[in-house]
Amino acid sequence: MSLLIRSSYVSQSHFQPRNSKLKTIPSRLVFFSSFNHNPFFSLVYKRNPTMQNLTFSSPVTVKSSLIDPDGGELVELVVPEPEINLKKTESEAMPKVKLRKIDLEWVHVISEGWASPLKGFMREDEYLQSLHFNSLRLKDGTLVNMSLPIVLAIDDDTKERIGVSKNVALVTPQGDIIGSLRSVEIYKHNKEERIARTWGTTSPGLPYVEEHIAPSGNWLIGGDLEVFQPIKYNDGLDHYRLSPRQLRKEFDNRKADAVFAFQLRNPVHNGHALLMNDTRKRLLEMGYKNPVLLLHPLGGFTKADDVPLDVRMEQHSKVLEDGVLDPETTIVSIFPSPMHYAGPTEVQWHAKARINAGANFYIVGRDPAGMGHPTEKRDLYDPDHGKKVLSMAPGLEKLNILPFRVAAYDTVEKKMAFFDPSRAKEFLFISGTKMRTYARTGENPPDGFMCPSGWSVLVKYYESLQENDESSKQQAVVSA
Repeated sequence: MSLLIRSSYVSQSHFQPRNSKLKTIPSRLVFFSSFNHNPFFSLVYKRNPTMQNLTFSSPVTVKSSLIDPDGGELVELVVPEPEINLKKTESEAMPKVKLRKIDLEWVHVISEGWASPLKGFMREDEYLQSLHFNSLRLKDGTLVNMSLPIVLAIDDDTKERIGVSKNVALVTPQGDIIGSLRSVEIYKHNKEERIARTWGTTSPGLPYVEEHIAPSGNWLIGGDLEVFQPIKYNDGLDHYRLSPRQLRKEFDNRKADAVFAFQLRNPVHNGHALLMNDTRKRLLEMGYKNPVLLLHPLGGFTKADDVPLDVRMEQHSKVLEDGVLDPETTIVSIFPSPMHYAGPTEVQWHAKARINAGANFYIVGRDPAGMGHPTEKRDLYDPDHGKKVLSMAPGLEKLNILPFRVAAYDTVEKKMAFFDPSRAKEFLFISGTKMRTYARTGENPPDGFMCPSGWSVLVKYYESLQENDESSKQQAVVSA
């Protein structure tokens, strides 16, 4: 693997991160109590049970963070317990803005600090900076990366109901008030400009655009966000949704001196594992003592043909259970952001959010956040531009970018390996689309492509889809 380490500190001071902070831990402080419900972590403690009740008999100095959040302080927007009743009472009298599912996902993202220093849905000045500069300038003159506009759209009727009110209540699709926006600003939603600048095209067929922007309102409302309690989905996966603060605590608990994040929206195959394990090996060779992998599947909106989140999480668990990735040096958690498929523009957001979660290295590969062109038979983005953009993006200077070599299936060695151009004909490239086709048709991939138990999860999922299709067809015949 060829590692591009942009920050100069890597070659200095025994590889100590320049943003490290030291913190004295009081005696008898117990770590990790809030994370024991995550079954991925239980894999670690089955193998190393002493970690579960880690205590100190005397003060010990450990790193409290490997990298500062953007703006210097992690934004958390859940109302303190003593103020909740008052805030809820106030919100009852406010004009109501009904959220869509996608809006609720963005409320989740903002409220936990993934978009720090953003403290609410963007007002117009923030929106324009994000849209045109991919960054925000703070009051002290510094820049932070913000490549995707994070906005809340409303329709004409809602705008009229709000009138001159400065505060609004936010209502879930089920009708529950979950928080408020204060000191609001309403401005025009120029959809064409937003689409063109975010995706670089206005071609029909962009999934996020068609499902969430095109049918949305003609106005955007920004303001300071408050939520009355942490966002939960009650889908059986909430215990995997660790906030940036929780992740930072867990990195400290693992005594990580480097955290490398890997973003994905597909099942983990052995090529992915090769890349992640090789990255850890290289970091050890660079002088780090305990690099920890943040395996961070995207958990918000994805396009219809992507594998659903619950299936992916089950598949990821099998990868750890089978030892393809080491549970002791891997943290698996859900990144709550929706997916835009906006290529080099979006990959900056993915990297920036991991800074706020405490990762100081970010793995980037071929065509990150990309997709096929919606109307032409080609990639929408140049597959190399994502990693190039990350190496130059304003506001990401403190993050170390790790571009990886291409992995493919070696038909001679019968395993996933780094692609060797001198033996090009002996390698088989299995795309995510091809992988899903294998599973859908019941055809097995080549031996060594994915751990068998993980593959079984995918096969069962696609078999269930076929059974549902057959059942629907039979019901249609009976009805006719």
